[in-house]
Amino acid sequence: MNNPLVSPGLGVIFWMLISFGILAFILMKWGWPIILKSLKDREKAISDSLNAAEVVKAQMSQLKADNEKLLAEAKIQRDEILRNARLAGEQIKEEYRQKATLEADRIVEAARENINYEKLKAIHDLKNQIANLSIEIAEKLMKNELSDKQRANEIIAKELENADLN
Repeated sequence: MNNPLVSPGLGVIFWMLISFGILAFILMKWGWPIILKSLKDREKAISDSLNAAEVVKAQMSQLKADNEKLLAEAKIQRDEILRNARLAGEQIKEEYRQKATLEADRIVEAARENINYEKLKAIHDLKNQIANLSIEIAEKLMKNELSDKQRANEIIAKELENADLN
């Protein structure tokens, strides 16, 4: 087991250290600045993205608050519109109720006037019939013997029985 990789000699170690030093020097001179710059750029991009995310998060929070405020205002306006519509409906119903009451009162009053008119007409017709009947009785009494009271009373009773008072 005399493998030079497992138990290296002093020369191999020396050359390995020189190769490593050259590699480290090249990396430090040209590689590390580029790597560090890209790491810093990446760190800055991540930081900017986080800051932008925070700004967007704050804006979204503000938008959400604004949306909730607008929604609350819309609900208030909707409730006010519904309340106004209900009030308007009640006012319209009340107006129609009043108009209907006035119309009913007018109809009742017209019916009363019509009833009174018909009543007066019936009374007038009845008076006319009574007057005509009286005239007819008087004519018949005059035609018959006016001096005979018995005979006159018989005629009057007879005419009253025959008279149609409707």
